[in-house]
Amino acid sequence: MTMWFTKDHEWVRVEDDNTATVGISHYAQEQLGDVVFVELPEVGRTLAKGEEAAVVESVKAASEVYSPIGGEVVAFNKALPDSPGTINLDPFGEGWFYRIKLDGEPDTEGLMDQAAYDDYVASL
Repeated sequence: MTMWFTKDHEWVRVEDDNTATVGISHYAQEQLGDVVFVELPEVGRTLAKGEEAAVVESVKAASEVYSPIGGEVVAFNKALPDSPGTINLDPFGEGWFYRIKLDGEPDTEGLMDQAAYDDYVASL
């Protein structure tokens, strides 16, 4: 299981079964503040890498979430619409957004590993 990050603060965790889980980083949820609404992609939707996949709204702002990887949405976090604050409490665990079935090998070009992402966030 490998986790990658985008400069827009999305994360993707590639699983062994050719699926990937997507969410936003701890840094992103901190910048947003208290999350009050989330709109997630529907199962069956095909997303291209970099395509808008979801919307997250907080008391401060609304923000688009872009897919860090391409493929078909096979699941979304059904608990989030009723409990969007989970994103603030556990962005890498229970606060995941959706799962995607990969089209072969994941395209990780332009994505950062944990160390590179930590360095990036420290530079902001």
